[in-house]
Amino acid sequence: SKSPLRGVKKVKIMQCKVTLLDGSDYTLNVEKRAKGQVLFDKVCDHLNLLEKDYFGITYRDVENQKNWLDPSKELKKQIRTGPWNFAFNVKFYPPDPSQLTEDITRYYLCLQLRDDVVSGRLPCSFATHTVLGSYTVQSELGDYDPEELGSDYISELRFAPNQTKELEEKVMELHKNYKGMTPADAEMNFLENAKKLSMYGVDLHHAKDSEGVEIMLGVCASGLLIYRDRLRINRFAWPKILKISYKRNNFYIKIRPGEFEQFESTIGFKLPNHRAAKRLWKVCVEHHTFFRLVSPEAPPKKFLSLGSKFRYSGRTQAQTRRASSQIIRPAPFFERSSSKRYNMSRSLDGAPIMENHETLMKDNAADGAAKVVAKGDIITTVMAEKKAEEEKAEREDAKMDAAGTPEPLATTPLRHDTKVNHCPRTPVEGSHLLVSVFPFTLQSLEASEVCTKEMPVIHTETKTITYEATNGDADPGVLLSAQTITSETTSTTTTTHITKTVKGGISETRIEKRIVITGDADIDHDQALAQAIKEAKEQHPDMSVTKVVVHKETEITPEEGED
Repeated sequence: SKSPLRGVKKVKIMQCKVTLLDGSDYTLNVEKRAKGQVLFDKVCDHLNLLEKDYFGITYRDVENQKNWLDPSKELKKQIRTGPWNFAFNVKFYPPDPSQLTEDITRYYLCLQLRDDVVSGRLPCSFATHTVLGSYTVQSELGDYDPEELGSDYISELRFAPNQTKELEEKVMELHKNYKGMTPADAEMNFLENAKKLSMYGVDLHHAKDSEGVEIMLGVCASGLLIYRDRLRINRFAWPKILKISYKRNNFYIKIRPGEFEQFESTIGFKLPNHRAAKRLWKVCVEHHTFFRLVSPEAPPKKFLSLGSKFRYSGRTQAQTRRASSQIIRPAPFFERSSSKRYNMSRSLDGAPIMENHETLMKDNAADGAAKVVAKGDIITTVMAEKKAEEEKAEREDAKMDAAGTPEPLATTPLRHDTKVNHCPRTPVEGSHLLVSVFPFTLQSLEASEVCTKEMPVIHTETKTITYEATNGDADPGVLLSAQTITSETTSTTTTTHITKTVKGGISETRIEKRIVITGDADIDHDQALAQAIKEAKEQHPDMSVTKVVVHKETEITPEEGED
């Protein structure tokens, strides 16, 4: 006779180790066939966290690449080999942390941002390091008390990837002014400063452009950002992106036509491999859904549907805000854990001797001397500290959306395709009209660029208009590096030349762009000038436009010349 237990499947239990945001490890057991949501919910219960939609769990694959655990898939299908080790992290950085309901949620967000700053993933200036560090000290140690804390009470705390004695002294100076500030208030002030950083909440991915140049693609709440050598060279807001897709190791975005364009344009990037392209695509799908949609998109139901069935399955930001507003429990009591202490040996110049931190924004200085001059500055000055472009982008997005609210599911214009079919676009025919905007120059106290491409010689009628801001500094400075970036669409060619110099010990970057627009339609001369200035300021809000030249050349045919 058959045993009644023969048909019962044995449940296999796996031990999981989850590294939490304070650096501690949480060990728990889950069924091997359990879905990712089970593990995530258990961790959030352990942390007493209700506003959990901003967070996620990560794991390392066989290539040691970070992946977000899919809550809708079984754990055993995601963790193929090795021990079941995970990490609890912030996945979606809230653009306005003050809208979070509970202090405990803001505390965990602070822990993530502290690690982002110390590891170098969130670059900031010396001044910002001191401000963030001072609020960290107030939150962790309380009011300044020289008798209890001593004179060197923060030397074991870590605030920056390259922490110096000077930085610690400035942190202590600010900390003295916070008497009576509660830990929750200190964390709120920390977040209000951190959210303004240009790299706040940016998920970076290595890639190459169409010319094989190394770049970084950053995904954030507002859209897709393009970086080269630490400098942001382009930004595509979600409302401007019509479709995102990947095929093999290629990642594509289809862009809505601009003001002076008639056709959509598709921009492609090469990722290291197919898995990296799919990983980037999934991150884009999730960020777009979470920040832009009212409710998540349902996965395709067709049995033979092409492409990935992956869709973001959690709550959107709109949904989690509604849920947060209905939290009625008393503010939970929680203990703020002490951050890791470091015994730091210092070099002769006062800088600590530290281990290398994992960072995607690698230093590409031309030589050792350039690194000495520029390493501390480039990470803090080429990147915009204030995210003024986000505010401008939101106003611009509002015009495109008609309301600036999350896109309803039924009308979202962004398609999350996985396959791409490329059709050649019909070129613009007719008379040849060149409008060259060259060069509009953007200057900050740390970056600059120049263009050398010459216009073709043609018989033309010309019209030129110039906008130039006063600039009395004629010192060319010492050249550190120079580079040229070229991008093309059907109707425009943009050449960007970037030069980095040092003047009086201060790193400066100059950006010069030359934009050639070809078309058969008449282009408003003054409007082209205004558009050039507008786009320059939006792309580089931390710089000032010093010069714009719009040069219009209309080709003269032989018949016109005879008249």
